Amino acid sequence: MKKKSSAKAGLNIIIVGCGKVGATLTEQLTKEGHDITLIDQDPIKIQDLTNLYDVMGLVGTGASYSVQMEAGIESADLIIAVTDSDELNLLCCTVAKRVGNCAAIARVRNPDYSDEISYLREKLGLAMIINPDLSAATEAARVLYLPTALEIHSFAHGQAEMVQFKLPENNILTGQDIASLGRSGLSKNILICAVEREEEVIIPSGDFQFEAGDLVSFISSQVDARIFLKKIGLQTNQVRDTMIVGGGKTAYYLAKRLLAIGVDVKIIEQNRARCEELSILLPEAIIINGDGTDIELLKEEGIKYTQSFVPLTGIDEENIMLTLHAQQVSNAKVVTKINRFNFKGIINQLDLGSVVYPRYITSEAIIAYVRARHASIGSNIETLYHLFDSRAEAIEFHVRETSGVTGIPLMELHLKKNLLVAAIIRQGRIIIPTGTDTIEINDTVVIVTTHTGFGDLQDILA
Repeated sequence: MKKKSSAKAGLNIIIVGCGKVGATLTEQLTKEGHDITLIDQDPIKIQDLTNLYDVMGLVGTGASYSVQMEAGIESADLIIAVTDSDELNLLCCTVAKRVGNCAAIARVRNPDYSDEISYLREKLGLAMIINPDLSAATEAARVLYLPTALEIHSFAHGQAEMVQFKLPENNILTGQDIASLGRSGLSKNILICAVEREEEVIIPSGDFQFEAGDLVSFISSQVDARIFLKKIGLQTNQVRDTMIVGGGKTAYYLAKRLLAIGVDVKIIEQNRARCEELSILLPEAIIINGDGTDIELLKEEGIKYTQSFVPLTGIDEENIMLTLHAQQVSNAKVVTKINRFNFKGIINQLDLGSVVYPRYITSEAIIAYVRARHASIGSNIETLYHLFDSRAEAIEFHVRETSGVTGIPLMELHLKKNLLVAAIIRQGRIIIPTGTDTIEINDTVVIVTTHTGFGDLQDILA
């Protein structure tokens, strides 16, 4: 075990499992100032992470009482179990809840448990159960529902959405400033909240002018998002069909969601036994037993004519090559799943369109919980999204009590720079705020900022 300094003031967190998600959580949570202890059976994984970060590492089984005691479970605030085994994760949390007085989060990926998540969480007393495959499928489905979008983030249980799109050449917005959009009525019921241009993230003001190639994020209701995109001449119809390569858990979850909204689904999977399973689980889908990386097979199955294409093999390089091939031979909307993060700069240059990173979706949900737990009780973080490669954040707060930001017109609040109050959701109604609007108790408030580490709504004040 490697000792670390005790200079940081944060939560004491034990992470069981040092795979991709465990490593991502270690990186993010140490950055936010928390004390981390890692448990894994693989000494090399422990050594790699303790060499990289100021954390403690312990080799052993995370569900073992003695290993948890050695890791300091009695004084821990939170245990996060993200091993490859659902059952081990649930057992880790059960042992921890009996021994310590900490909150517990488990990763559970098996579709057999997916309908029992709320039951398991309640009966085992877990703070959260996370499913990266289901989260990745949900994100991919949102984008296929509105193919113009590169990313769609959901707030207030789907009442508000943040949509990101790339501004094409000769679009009606090009050369216009935000203030003129308001005067012309183009931006009615939407708020432009962030723009990336040449790797710079801008929280725009009224005099900001759009240029072709800008990555634009705006917030609105789902209905108003479609109206705005239609007004500026972009496609708003959901895809009619999709071709998925790879028949793993994410493919199953995605197919199930798409079939439910009337999208025709074709899955190409190499393993014959898995094909038979999928044909029983998804009787409405077409299941093809074959090699999805075979260009002739893809051609035969109609890649040229499909409206959307989602490579979900377990290998990032294959997914990227399949995406590039689909873009070359078809006009399909492509969503690419990538598990590793090492080459994100290169990946961005390839212009793959919509890219889904399951491990980052998972870590965002956990970081939101950790920040909420660490902050005051005046407001709770409900949702957190990292935007533009973590250079900006969109955070949803639920206002629980009176504070220095409630009841005061926004124009009178001394807000930090590079920050926008993007939306206020009050009794199911989305308010696109102006300077005269106020934040009130029971509101849900969405903040977009290039600052990091906000845990409480009052952090918006300078």
